[in-house]
Amino acid sequence: MASRRFLQSFPKTRRRRKALVAMPFALIAIVTVVDVISPPDVHMGPFLVAAPAVAASFTGPRMTAFVGAVAVLAQSLVAIARTSINDLNHTYQIIALILISGFVTFFAHLRERNEQAVSQLRSVAEAAQRVVLRPLPRRSGPLRIASVYLAAEAEAQIGGDLYAAARTTGGTRLIIGDVRGKGLSAIGEAASVLGAFHALSRQESQLPALVAHLEASIALDENDTVHEGMDDDLAESFVTAVVLDIPDASTELHLVSCGHPPPLLLRAGEVIPLKVRAPAPPLGLTHLLVTEHTAETFTFGVGDTLLLYTDGVIESRDRSGVFYPLPERAALRCGQGPDSLLESLCADLVRHAGGRLGDDAALVAIERLPASG
Repeated sequence: MASRRFLQSFPKTRRRRKALVAMPFALIAIVTVVDVISPPDVHMGPFLVAAPAVAASFTGPRMTAFVGAVAVLAQSLVAIARTSINDLNHTYQIIALILISGFVTFFAHLRERNEQAVSQLRSVAEAAQRVVLRPLPRRSGPLRIASVYLAAEAEAQIGGDLYAAARTTGGTRLIIGDVRGKGLSAIGEAASVLGAFHALSRQESQLPALVAHLEASIALDENDTVHEGMDDDLAESFVTAVVLDIPDASTELHLVSCGHPPPLLLRAGEVIPLKVRAPAPPLGLTHLLVTEHTAETFTFGVGDTLLLYTDGVIESRDRSGVFYPLPERAALRCGQGPDSLLESLCADLVRHAGGRLGDDAALVAIERLPASG
């Protein structure tokens, strides 16, 4: 699906880029014609400097230098057409145009080099994140599952949103969470949590014990971080999370919430937030107070859909500063399958944010099918 959308958008991107490249040349042509036909005391030549300046804002140094050379050639033709190439006024205009073209070409080089460095860093972070964030299974027992990760479009670093599923003897366990902070340090913390989740999910029969061990693994990592003399900010990291146990044989689910937004249960056109009575602090902060992790049980019947998400979804704002109303938008899409639900919600979320998400966002949709499905 993503590849198809990319291939469909690629011709549009090429056409848009060609239109942008044509703008400086169109500007040169217009200024040249107007300058030639203008009265002797009117000089339009100084406007030619806008052509390489505009080119430098979106293209590389080679194209910027070429646009500057065309602008200098156009100024020379204007000088010949109006007076002489040796005319003092035109000579100064040509020299100034050469100097400014060289100046903006240098800045185009700096901009391109900076963009390449940012792109390489982001590619490394995305590659690391793909290794950490393994795709969820599309089926797990009587459950049909879909997941999506939306990277921030702004120059925010890759975030630490995480999700995972593990098959147990009698059901499926899932986790969704969000690591405090950004960048590779957040991805490393997410990897630690996911590694512990996969290792412990089949060992711990009780959900509270699993969450307690996840907490212990984060505390151990924090101690190692401090001993290794790494950043204090990294050592003070924490993870908001929801951990669920969904048995195959019963129409219910068990949930432990650690400071994370409540899942939404979509049932017969109604959206029900699964708010626990006794939420625990985020993982990594329970050392600040005595905490007993408690699992709460909710009904999760055939045909119900459970929507898990990170705060990058509900904290996304539109141009007027309004947060994305996920429960209301999800209510409009009750009855859709997990894949269709996430696809429509993601498109709606991106529209709400004006095409640019300020923070990474993750969503997971789980539908319970009939036992024989």
